[in-house]
Amino acid sequence: MESRRERLVVIGGVAAGMSAASASKRIRPEMEVLLLEKSPFISYGVCSIPYYISDEIKDYHDLIAVTPEAAQNERGVFVRTLHEATAILPDTKEVLVRCHDKKKDERTTFDKLVIATGAVPIKPPFPGVDLKHIFALRTLEDGVLIKKYIDDWEGRQAGAEADESLRVRSALVERQDRLRAVIVGGGYIGLEMCESLRKRGLDVTLVEKMDRVLGTMDQSVTDFVEETLKREGIKLFKETSVLGFEGSGGTVSEVLTGQGKFQADFVILAVGVRPESTLAEAAGIALGVNKAITVDEHMRTSLPAIFAAGDCADALSIVTGKKVYIPLGTTANKQGRVAGENAAGRETVFEGVAGTAQTKVFDLEVARTGLTSLEAERERIPHFVSTIQGRSRAKGYPAGKPITITYVVEEDTGRLLGAQMVGQEGVAHRIDTLATALYARMTVEDVARLDLGYAPPFATVWDPILIAANVALKKMDRR
Repeated sequence: MESRRERLVVIGGVAAGMSAASASKRIRPEMEVLLLEKSPFISYGVCSIPYYISDEIKDYHDLIAVTPEAAQNERGVFVRTLHEATAILPDTKEVLVRCHDKKKDERTTFDKLVIATGAVPIKPPFPGVDLKHIFALRTLEDGVLIKKYIDDWEGRQAGAEADESLRVRSALVERQDRLRAVIVGGGYIGLEMCESLRKRGLDVTLVEKMDRVLGTMDQSVTDFVEETLKREGIKLFKETSVLGFEGSGGTVSEVLTGQGKFQADFVILAVGVRPESTLAEAAGIALGVNKAITVDEHMRTSLPAIFAAGDCADALSIVTGKKVYIPLGTTANKQGRVAGENAAGRETVFEGVAGTAQTKVFDLEVARTGLTSLEAERERIPHFVSTIQGRSRAKGYPAGKPITITYVVEEDTGRLLGAQMVGQEGVAHRIDTLATALYARMTVEDVARLDLGYAPPFATVWDPILIAANVALKKMDRR
C-alpha cells in the first residue's frame, strides 16, 4: 500500500502564503502543498491598488503575479480559492474549511501548517460606519469596488452632460461637478489615496486625528508632505477626530467631526490595520505585540508543526531587539519564504526588520528606516536628532532637487537608530543604504566613511547621506 505524501496546508494566498507554498514545493517537490484562500484572488500587489484606482494601471489583472492555474501547473501548488479556513484543530491536525463556491463545509488534514492570514483594516465603532459607500482599502476586491464606484459616477455624469436633447442633468450632476471623497487617516494608504483620487479629478478631504500626517515621522519630513497636500488641493484637517457618519437611504452623505460636518459622496477608512489572528488565538497559539501571532526566528509558532508569516505575525526589530508589529509587503514575502523552507525541513532564519518603508505623495518621495525620534522616546533610548538639506545631483547639473535627511542617533555610542528622507527625487533608493547601515549596527562615524558613488547626474561629490553623517558627528562633538 502506497504511503500518503506529507501535506503542507497554507492558510492565505497573497504575499506570505504564496511565498511559503512556493518555497516548500521548490525544496521538497514530493510534498503535497495545499493553499486555501477565502477570496477569488491570490498573489497580487496590494501596494499597487491605489495606482489601479487612479487609472495609471488600467487592468486589475496586471496586479496579479500568480494565478491559481499557474500556481498549480507551474509550481505544483494546489490552490483552492473561495475556501475560508474557519478553525484549526491542532490535536487532530485538521483545518475546518468553508467552501463558498460549493456552499458547504469540509475539513482537511495537515502534517505542517503555515498561517498567512494577513491583516484586516481597523473599523472603529463610529455611529453610521456601516452606511453604504464607506470603504476600506486592503484587498484587491476593495480596490475593484472603489474604482467601479468612481467609474460608474463618471459614466453617469458623462451621460447626463451628453443628453442635449433633454437639456437636463441628473440630480447627481446637478448637485456638484466633482465627486467628493473624505479620507479618514493620514498614513501611507491615506496619502497614496489622496494622490490617486485627485488624479481622477475628485474633491478630497483628509481628516487626521494626530498633529501631523505620517504620525510617527518627524516634522522635518511631515511638514513637506503637508505643504504638498495643500498645494495639490487636498483639504487637510489635523487634530480632528471623527465622531460618526450620517446619510440618507442607507448611503453616507456627511462625516461628523470635532471641526464640523464634511460633505461626502464616499469615505475611505485608512486608520490602520490589525493582524488577522483570530484563527490562531482560537487554536491556542500564543499571540504577542498588537495581538499578532508570535513567532521565533524560524517562523515557528508556540504549537509544533505550525508556522506563521506575514501581516498576521510579529517580527524582531534589529534596532531595539524587541518584538514589533510592522506589516509590510516586503516583510511578508521574506517571512513567507522562511516559513515555507522550514516547513519543508530546513532551518532558515529570519533575522528581523528595520521597518524600511517608502511612499510617493504627488511629486514627493518619502522614506524611512529604523526608529523615528518619537519611537526612540517611546523606547526611552537617549538620542538626538540631526537634520540636513542636501541635493539629489551636483549643483551645476540641471534638474537636481533638494533632499532633506533626518538622522536619529544614540547619544552615548553614536549608533544610527533610524533615518528619514523627503525630496522630489533620489530618496527612495538612498534609504536602502541606511537600512543596510542599521543591519550592520553602524555608527554615524561609520556611515561618514562609506565609499558612495559620485557622478553629477546622480549625486553630489559629498552625497547627502555623508553630509548628514558628518553634521551628526559635529553635533556629537558639541554635546
